Amino acid sequence: MFFVLLVIVLICAIALPGLWVKRVLKKYQEPADRYKAQGSGAELARHLLDRFDLQEVAVEETTGGDHYDAEAKAVRLMEERFHGHSLTAITVAAHEVGHAIQDARGERLFRNRQTLARLAIRSQQIGGAAMIAAPVVIMLTRAPGVGLAFFAAAIGSMFVSTLVHLATLPVELDASFGKALPILEEGNYLHDGDLPHANRILKAAALTYVAASLGSLLNLGRWLAVLRR
Repeated sequence: MFFVLLVIVLICAIALPGLWVKRVLKKYQEPADRYKAQGSGAELARHLLDRFDLQEVAVEETTGGDHYDAEAKAVRLMEERFHGHSLTAITVAAHEVGHAIQDARGERLFRNRQTLARLAIRSQQIGGAAMIAAPVVIMLTRAPGVGLAFFAAAIGSMFVSTLVHLATLPVELDASFGKALPILEEGNYLHDGDLPHANRILKAAALTYVAASLGSLLNLGRWLAVLRR
């Protein structure tokens, strides 16, 4: 019973942050026309970038999640944020512009984050490849120990990716509360009463990568089921 409870607690700890992030972002997408008069998320992003003399940074629509691409110099927003006029659209756009400001200023934390992000991607790739290779290695070598070594390497790589995202959390928090929140507040971009709600959205935006990385750990159960076959 203790083991079952422990597993339930671990699953909740892994899954709940992601569910909370999705819930917050979805909640404040309504009313969808709240900032119709002020412009869409993309229009606010463009305005803020120009305000901070970042004309070289593009604003693009994406299907790959809201993010700032430091190599391409582009703020990328999902369709509902790019074209949207909700509080979520406005606030997430400001968060991503916050990353562009970090990059333009050459802030050390942001530079370190870029290095760690590449490490996270490589770790995920290694982990996925090792997980796929493990059962094949066991069949070819008939040496379970070797296959288990591959499996252990895969788990280690996935945990490294999660730890890397945790290590970059200060960068996300700065983009939200060191950049976006003061910009939105001091520039009077928000309607009366929206600041506390924007604060929640900015917390969700800062936790997006961490939540996604934690959620990826749930895939371990699926891989374990495959290896048992």
